[in-house]
Amino acid sequence: MDSSALERRGSRAELRRSSLYSTLDLVPQLEHYAGTLPRKQARSRPSLEALRRAFEDVEGTSTTDSGVNSLPTTDNGNEESQGPQEKAPTRFGWIIGVMVRCMLNIWGVILFLRLSLITSQAGILLTWLIILMSVIVTSVTALSISAIATNGRVVSGGAYFMISRSLGPEIGGPIGMVFSFANALACALNTVGFAEVVRDLMMEFNVYMVDEINDVRIVGVITVTVLLLISLAGMEWESKILFFLVLLISFSNYIVGTFIPPTTEKQAVGIFGYRSDIFVENLTPDWRGPDGSFFQMFAIFFPSAIGILSGANISGDLKDPATAIPKGTLMAIFWTTISYLVISVTVGACVVRDASGNLTNILTGNITDGCVGLACKMGWNFTECIQSKNCTYGLANSSKVLGQVSGLSYLITAGVFAASLSSALGFLVSAPKVFQCLCRDKIYPYIGFFAKGYGKNDEPLRAYLLCYVIAVAFILIAELNTIAALISNFFLCSYSLINFSCFHASITNSPGWRPSFHYYSKWTALFGAVISVVLMFLFTWWAALITFCVIFFLFGYVNYNKPKVNWGSSVQAGTYNMALSYSVSLSGVEDHVKNFRPQCLVLTGPPNQRPALVDFVGSFTKHISLMVCGDIIMVSHSDTTDGLVKWMNRRKVRSFYTPFTADSLRAGARHLLQASGLGKLKPNTLVLGFKANWRDSSPENLTPSPLAVRADDISDKGDSDQIKTVFQNDQGKKTIDVYWIADDGGLTLLVPYLLTRRKRWHRSKVRVFITLIVVSCRMIALLKRFRLDFNDVIVMTDSERRPLAKKFVDSVAPFRLYDEQQEGVSVQELRQSTPWKISDKEFEAFKLKSERKVRLNEIIRKNSQHASLVLVSLPVPHSDCPSVLYMAWLDTLTCGLHCPVVLIRGNQQNVLTYYCQ
Repeated sequence: MDSSALERRGSRAELRRSSLYSTLDLVPQLEHYAGTLPRKQARSRPSLEALRRAFEDVEGTSTTDSGVNSLPTTDNGNEESQGPQEKAPTRFGWIIGVMVRCMLNIWGVILFLRLSLITSQAGILLTWLIILMSVIVTSVTALSISAIATNGRVVSGGAYFMISRSLGPEIGGPIGMVFSFANALACALNTVGFAEVVRDLMMEFNVYMVDEINDVRIVGVITVTVLLLISLAGMEWESKILFFLVLLISFSNYIVGTFIPPTTEKQAVGIFGYRSDIFVENLTPDWRGPDGSFFQMFAIFFPSAIGILSGANISGDLKDPATAIPKGTLMAIFWTTISYLVISVTVGACVVRDASGNLTNILTGNITDGCVGLACKMGWNFTECIQSKNCTYGLANSSKVLGQVSGLSYLITAGVFAASLSSALGFLVSAPKVFQCLCRDKIYPYIGFFAKGYGKNDEPLRAYLLCYVIAVAFILIAELNTIAALISNFFLCSYSLINFSCFHASITNSPGWRPSFHYYSKWTALFGAVISVVLMFLFTWWAALITFCVIFFLFGYVNYNKPKVNWGSSVQAGTYNMALSYSVSLSGVEDHVKNFRPQCLVLTGPPNQRPALVDFVGSFTKHISLMVCGDIIMVSHSDTTDGLVKWMNRRKVRSFYTPFTADSLRAGARHLLQASGLGKLKPNTLVLGFKANWRDSSPENLTPSPLAVRADDISDKGDSDQIKTVFQNDQGKKTIDVYWIADDGGLTLLVPYLLTRRKRWHRSKVRVFITLIVVSCRMIALLKRFRLDFNDVIVMTDSERRPLAKKFVDSVAPFRLYDEQQEGVSVQELRQSTPWKISDKEFEAFKLKSERKVRLNEIIRKNSQHASLVLVSLPVPHSDCPSVLYMAWLDTLTCGLHCPVVLIRGNQQNVLTYYCQ
């Protein structure tokens, strides 16, 4: 074994060294914090329980072996762990990987073919302003990229990865799709630009394949095919270095050419070398044609700035993305800005705006009478073409000015080829890598096929082919103007969201936002986001609208489907901040009856065990008020908190789940009511299912709780996953019958009203039953003032007293003492063994109340046999009422009904009012 292997093994052993406290307790290790890396398995620490029990182990060595050596010890950063025969993937530094790539994409066809035209129309001063404004946008965006890229490890996916991990999948998914498509279109755009230059060269030599349009298509398809083969063969970086060298030679050739004294042929096309009068003339603008305006020139120039993300797009291929992306991107912007400024000022100081190219237009002698234009001072008369506006040469008319100024024009042609091909190649590589990362996140359906990578660099070959097909499709259109506006808007949209990501992450004050790049500001990021959107509409408003429509459509799809990803985005941090801020501010607001909402603590136990109870309460609390599913744990169960929350989410129930360990249901309910919630978001209503088997339960469980019990008899037996309940069905035109027996503050009326606002209940007819005929008119008026839109108010007129039903007497018979029938034994003696039973005196004392419950049940069965829901005022238990008798009353009220029954009671405080203050 060689010394390097021994050193690596020694370093790994050093990483597993125990701390001073325990042989099981390890020193801090890097691998423990890699849990958020995609497709990486983090090492796990010993649990606190394992550390507590470590001293109970007699053999410390075996404890250490089982607690430490059993942990995964794979070093993700160690090349040896990948196998001795598998070579490490190629990684690049900041110069080759970022700066050169960005410079090549920024130095595009705009530099060679359009910068002279922009300088002619806008003048040197406004051209510098256009360049510097573009630089402001790109520099601010670069600062935001640098901050995001240094806030953790950036893997493949570039701009998409940064935005999605900062703002979440709702924003990241649409941008990933649009950005991938825009890169593919940019590849087509640069390829068509190259094909047009080749076509023009062929036309100079009178060479045609078919015609002008089809020649562009043929050359473009052949070119993009060759670029695809270069990418697949892995020669991309060698070709890019070659392109970079060609561009440097082209620039040098141009600069040298400006100092060479112009020949007569060059003067005929308007080139006179450095002259102060030409420089002064070209300082100011000279707008020409329908596109002659500042923002039109800005729109023509800005696509040259879309290359600043080229380095970030291959972040997975960089040695250290956190260092390479900031340094390489900012240096690329600096050097390309210098080159654009230098070329615009030098070409504006050497070339006049109009020239004929005719050698016979040279002036003989000093006769300049009738001569028009600056060239007259230099011995040339271009008056005829200037006045007829048919000059074919000069700064304002020819796209080949840079080649004509340079020492060797063919080196400039080579530079045009290098610029267009390098940009096309860069976008051809960027688009598949971004799309591959998007596919692996599984945000959108049917695109997972393109996620597969091949080779040591995990190359997305399938995504390459998809990008190639898209590029070919737009190359066949052979119309640059059709797609150029959309490309600029897609990239500006990306810039806007990158800057907004940085701004949003900064203002949320999340502890996870800790970029090592500190030279940024949240306000400059916000400025970059706003100015990018403004430029989108100033350039091409219709393209901006199309871009936003696409973004909103993709956003709506992701927001509706809720992908199961958790990236710790700034949106989550912002949501937490908003919730905390609103909760604190709400705590200082006094309660008002108009804003009362039934905030329910529902004693469901594990929610999946009582789905009907969950569905019923969710029917009138969803999007309205708070719902907390309380699980008072007296006997442990196998369901986990996360599993139960996921169960509620799948059921689309908006509720919190709060488990609580207690010795009894009564104590647990009391503690949950006091401890649940936050500030004003605390339960004010207790909901529990009726104990249908109360006769078979232990007597201790029948003691009435002093809490206000508000509902119900709707518990549904069955613990299978997502069992369907009656409350998930459309209720149609059935009735909701409300038996408002006691004035409890209005809760009995509020709950059915909230139910009718739901889609499943909105066609249901609400009927209110009251007991006193003398107040029926006043009751109708009261309901109208409450604006509850109830359909009927029905008076129950049957007040006849009847003997207590034999069924009720038989139901409580097992729980009676029958103390008057036992001579010589006092009630106290009988109560010692069975304190919950009903004495004969108590039974007679509450006989009238029992008769009323029986009679009310008869009325309910008569009127509400076909109702979808029945709500009945819950009787308040007297302090001296036996618990068994009270349970018998509740059982009697709901006996014989085939629909859900809610026994509901307010706490005598108003929850309704007809006043507006």
